[in-house]
Amino acid sequence: MYYFYFALLYLVSLLPLRVLYIVSDFIYIIIYHMVGYRKEVVFSNLAMAFPEKTAADRKEIAKKFYHNFTDNWIEVIKMISISEKAILKRISTDFSAFEDIHKQDRSCHMLMGHLFNWEWCNAGVPTGVPFKTLVAYSPITNKIMDRLFLYVRQRFGCIMLPNNDMRRSMMPFRHSKYLLALVADQNPPSPEKSYWLNFMGVPTSFLQGPEKGARMGNIPVVFLPVIKVRRGYYQIKGILLDNDPQFSKEGELTRKYVAALEEIIRKHPEGYLWSHKRWKHPWKEEYRQRWIGN
Repeated sequence: MYYFYFALLYLVSLLPLRVLYIVSDFIYIIIYHMVGYRKEVVFSNLAMAFPEKTAADRKEIAKKFYHNFTDNWIEVIKMISISEKAILKRISTDFSAFEDIHKQDRSCHMLMGHLFNWEWCNAGVPTGVPFKTLVAYSPITNKIMDRLFLYVRQRFGCIMLPNNDMRRSMMPFRHSKYLLALVADQNPPSPEKSYWLNFMGVPTSFLQGPEKGARMGNIPVVFLPVIKVRRGYYQIKGILLDNDPQFSKEGELTRKYVAALEEIIRKHPEGYLWSHKRWKHPWKEEYRQRWIGN
């Protein structure tokens, strides 16, 4: 069954992007105007994040988001067959922060967010940074989809590590210089064991793991935002958050990451994944001891 779906999607991926974007426009009409896919979640998130904006403004952001959302998955399909040369023409990069860390003969952690198109970064990063690129990922329950995504994500040199078994997965690389990519705005499974601070003005839980791992090994941390310049073209630039995290106070690294992510979202709100429940866990006073906000 896997090979049937792979062959089908491979044939679709051979279509020129200009044709695939027409397909994306058609899908947008279906999921936004006809089906209303996760509209309640999207508009609820936007109302919480941008209470100062009018309903009309938030609706405009939502429409642009859905266009980016459908483009994102069409571009993922294109990754099945697109050449490295072709995709790199569409990604503008600045990896000087990673180069500086590499000169120090140290490994690096890269924190990302759900900014479109984070999947295309899997092509831009390993071909441009002077590190072996490891990426923590959440295995997909559907085995066929999981296998397809692993193929796409590893085509350009990324080594995918399941985040439910990171300790064992990291063992072969513990003595090498590597870059570990983490999408750090995932919803934590245990809010009572998470860091809490304001994100877009709303009390929000964040995973402790990305900060704790960096502080424990004193591993430099870089934030990599993705900015959609225009349709099919992206810009990624590494921003150093902390070169020596072991000397920072607990929570400081997470605060820097959240501030940097929020700045990008406020400038480009249509580029964030509003269809996932970012505020799945409501704030409770019992979490007060985990509060790291100012």
